[in-house]
Amino acid sequence: MDDMPTRVLVLEDDPGLRTSLRMVLEDDGYEVVEAHAADRALELVDAGVDLMLVDLMLGGVDGFTFIRRARPVTEAPIVVISARDGVEDIVSALEAGADDYVTKPFDVEEVQARIRALLRRPALACPPTIDDEATHQPDGGPSQDEVVLDSAEGPLVFRPAAAQLLRGDREIHLTMTEYRLLSVLVDHLGRVLSRTALLEHVWDSGFFGDERIVDVHVRRLRKKLELDPTEPRSIVTVRGLGYRLDGR
Repeated sequence: MDDMPTRVLVLEDDPGLRTSLRMVLEDDGYEVVEAHAADRALELVDAGVDLMLVDLMLGGVDGFTFIRRARPVTEAPIVVISARDGVEDIVSALEAGADDYVTKPFDVEEVQARIRALLRRPALACPPTIDDEATHQPDGGPSQDEVVLDSAEGPLVFRPAAAQLLRGDREIHLTMTEYRLLSVLVDHLGRVLSRTALLEHVWDSGFFGDERIVDVHVRRLRKKLELDPTEPRSIVTVRGLGYRLDGR
């Protein structure tokens, strides 16, 4: 039902912080379900959630493992909230399937902004649009219905409106973030997009965005697109500028 509140899972083993997050989120109109351990959180995921806030340092099963187990079950966005601020931790969490990462201590307004940004994403069946005229292709033409990204060993075809990526007859699964990232690159086929532009239009992160998120998700997408991800043919890195999608 359209009038059902958005359901947010808070997985945090600190009861004080968990309660504080619940109170803030409920004030914002969200329905909040809580868990102090990953096993209980996975039960709540099975019951259905719209977004997850996940701590990494938990007793028993850690947050990394939870994310890896939850991601095949749901496409709901995952925001990590953790005191671990090292590059390796951030990259590992994103590689596991997280969509965003906030380090402790954090500003409540920052968490609220990231939640709103993630929940603004359209469903997979609806390609994202870009409102910034400066990032549109010069001809201003509409997105293509079907784009051939590579022709080696069977055509690699992306159909944005159908949210399908096909290698020959085989469909390749895309997460919501991967779909949005590829859609934005397709909308600007052959043009370089900076990491900042991708942050704004894929994650809606704006000021809060971390460019490492872009790099990790590009790497994940390359593993699905490229026959040899170490020698990419479709998503090309333009050193010092960003990324460019080349069709074949």
